[in-house]
Amino acid sequence: MCRSIKTLRPPYAEQVTDGDIRAAALQYVRKISGFRKPAAHNAAAFEQAVDDIEKATAALLASLEVRGAR
Repeated sequence: MCRSIKTLRPPYAEQVTDGDIRAAALQYVRKISGFRKPAAHNAAAFEQAVDDIEKATAALLASLEVRGAR
């Protein structure tokens, strides 16, 4: 997978911002679509995918229970 996507849960990340989550979603969509920046006719679909993945990632991180966390 994309090596620039970092783990966003404790203990790997103490402070995770909305920007961190958005950046990970963008990297994921770039990787699976093969586009760094989509053409104008694909821009809406690209942005919608980033938005959806950002929301799913935030929900996942909020619901994880990390055992042994401080």
